[in-house]
Amino acid sequence: MSKETKTNAMRILDRMKIPYRVIQYECDEFIDGLHTAQKTGAPVEQSFKTLVTRGKSGQYYVVVIPIAEEVNLKNAAKLAGEKSLEMIHVKEITGITGYVRGGCSPIGMKKQFPTFIHESAMQYSEIYISGGRIGTTLCLSPTDLLTACEGTYGNLT
Repeated sequence: MSKETKTNAMRILDRMKIPYRVIQYECDEFIDGLHTAQKTGAPVEQSFKTLVTRGKSGQYYVVVIPIAEEVNLKNAAKLAGEKSLEMIHVKEITGITGYVRGGCSPIGMKKQFPTFIHESAMQYSEIYISGGRIGTTLCLSPTDLLTACEGTYGNLT
C-alpha cells in the first residue's frame, strides 16, 4: 500500500496545479486542532481549522480560522451579508460537506460554499489545514487556499 490515497481536496489542488505538502499522522480519533498541530509539528499560529455555519437564510458558509481561536459569529455574519450565523451540529457535518468531523477541509466539499479565511493567514508563506480526512494535514500558501476555495479574507475572531 505504498500509493497514497488522495482526498477530494488533494485531487482538486492537483487539477488546479496548486502545490501543497501532505503530512500524515497517526490518529485513532480526532481530538482537536491543537492536538493535531502537536502531532504534526506544525506551528500552532499557522494551523487553521475549518468550521461550517448556517445563515438565517439557510445558506451554508465555511469559516477557516486559527486553531487556537474561537469564531466571532457576528463578524462572520457581517462578511456573509447575513443577519446571523450559527454553527451546524456535529451530526450534520458529513451530510453537508462530505467530510467527517476532524477531517473537514475547506477544499472539495460536496458543494462549493462561500468561504471566509481569517485575515491572519495572509502574514504566512504557508498555512496548515485539514487534508480531507483524519490523519491528513495539507500545507500550502494562503493565496493558493484562497484560490482553491474561491475564498475571501476577513476578521473572523
